[in-house]
Amino acid sequence: QGELKEALTEADLDQRVDIYLAETETLWMLDMPTAVVSTEAEEAGRVLERNKIYVDLCNAKSGSEHFVEKMVQTLSGAAKTKEVQCETITMEDKGMMVTFWDLDHSLNASETEPTSKTEEPGATKEKSSSSPPAEEHGQAVSAPSDRESAVPARSHEEKECHSEAILKSETLQQDLVVMERILMENIFQPKLAVYRKFPVLRDPDAPSDTAANAEEAEEEECDKKKKDEEKQKKRAFKPSVLSDFHKPPEKPAAPSLEQLWSYRCDLTNGHGVSSMAWNKVNPDLLAVGYREFVSKDEKKGLACCWSLKNPMWPERIFRCEHGVTALDFSLERPNLLAVGMADGCVAVYDVRSRNDAALLDSSASLNKHTGPVWQLRWVEQDRGATGGDKKERLMCISGDGRVTEWFIQQRLDCSDLMKLRRTGSGKKKLPGHKERKSEAPISQQAAGMCFDFHPEDTDIYLAGTDEGHIHRCSCSGKEHILGTYRGHKGPVYKITWNPSSTDMFLSCSADWSIILWHQDSQAPLLTFTSVTASVHDIMWCPKSAFIFTAVNESRVEIWDLSVSIFHPVMSCAAHTRGNLTSILFAKNADCLLVGDSCGEVGVWELQKLAVPRS
Repeated sequence: QGELKEALTEADLDQRVDIYLAETETLWMLDMPTAVVSTEAEEAGRVLERNKIYVDLCNAKSGSEHFVEKMVQTLSGAAKTKEVQCETITMEDKGMMVTFWDLDHSLNASETEPTSKTEEPGATKEKSSSSPPAEEHGQAVSAPSDRESAVPARSHEEKECHSEAILKSETLQQDLVVMERILMENIFQPKLAVYRKFPVLRDPDAPSDTAANAEEAEEEECDKKKKDEEKQKKRAFKPSVLSDFHKPPEKPAAPSLEQLWSYRCDLTNGHGVSSMAWNKVNPDLLAVGYREFVSKDEKKGLACCWSLKNPMWPERIFRCEHGVTALDFSLERPNLLAVGMADGCVAVYDVRSRNDAALLDSSASLNKHTGPVWQLRWVEQDRGATGGDKKERLMCISGDGRVTEWFIQQRLDCSDLMKLRRTGSGKKKLPGHKERKSEAPISQQAAGMCFDFHPEDTDIYLAGTDEGHIHRCSCSGKEHILGTYRGHKGPVYKITWNPSSTDMFLSCSADWSIILWHQDSQAPLLTFTSVTASVHDIMWCPKSAFIFTAVNESRVEIWDLSVSIFHPVMSCAAHTRGNLTSILFAKNADCLLVGDSCGEVGVWELQKLAVPRS
């Protein structure tokens, strides 16, 4: 509707109105500075003096012999071309084959030539003259044959020693490593290109692949054209145009996972993946811990460092006396890898060294853990500090109920930050209800299963126990436990803070559930349950505050809280021989790493995953 204009009456027209006119600011449309100066101006004297100097200069030039007015024209010379012709250089390939016998003959010749040159003709005559009596005694015949047989024997031993020295040399081993990496990059080039988002190089000598790809592309184009024609026909038969406004929006394509490759070898078969960690400086270096899950007899564990340059064999292999349960790289010193084991031992390895011996070990410590070290982490002590003030501390949580801080000095030793105690169920007592003897507070320590430090305040951390409770704890202060979150009915396997929204955190448990918590509320905000299986690991997506992924015994799930809080946006069944145990997002790629109980770490590409804005 348009605005209504008010009509003027006769009284309004007869009313006297005062109008005041004021001068506006001057608008300069063109400003041309003058070339004339008034004789009354202040700078008139300087201008007259400068003009006089210019007139004197012109008069001096007109009468001078050195001043001549002439026209000058510069002619550019004609361009010349030079050509050099020579005979073509012909290349020829020549080769020859050398056997061990040729090497023996050349070695024998080099040893016999100097002796033959030094001998004099008279000496040969004496030897020839003295040879008949020697043959009669039967003593001089065997001496030359012994010397001749000793030379090949000695040369054969020298050859074996020389070949062993070559095979054991560090130069040859380094060259073989480089050659192996080149071969692996040629084999895995298409997969590595997808991982790094590089164009995939196609082999020009493979026409079958290109033809197949061209046929697939033509089929996809035909399908698209058919779908577009069907949509146009449906629109043509619609009864009204207004129905387009009530049409539901088209759903985006569902995300999916495509496996690129797997980190596995014969050495890791029979060992389950217990933990994974990226190097803080080199995003292509992955540390994986292995232990035995099935058998009762605990096997020796492994800590392997895998690189993208060789997905078929680890760069470093550290053999441990017991199964590896946790590991993490240091940020201050990226070459240090801390490893926790099933017997409670903690070791620190140097990945730059090819020696698999531990740099530091807690086996001689009197305060070492008596239960498995389920998780350990390098935590920055002062995140706001820079330079030398920035320090790290190694924190561990163990099945013996202790949270410890380890000191790296001449030997590895620790001190207890807190001891986890078993707590009651937290239920309110009903009136007239008598407390049973079994419900009395127990002083027994609760087994620590996992922990995670606050992303902004490293003095605050969460600790999960085997009784299903989560404690919010402080490293400083008299009261270490600031609050307890009760919601799980089984052991808590993993806790992780949201990196974007630091007030929220997730927890997963053996009770088949994942719970979203707020640190200011001890009641669960949301509970996610999709299948009847234990949830072994969870992790927030580093690019979104709404997306997280979880693994249970047989499936990988991706949840997007901006889409649905009831069902995951993607649930992919594992095609492995064992159960899934751990999960990790790639640092510099849209990929997901999944470990299983058979010693395999699969690298999966996340396709069509829409990342919502936080």
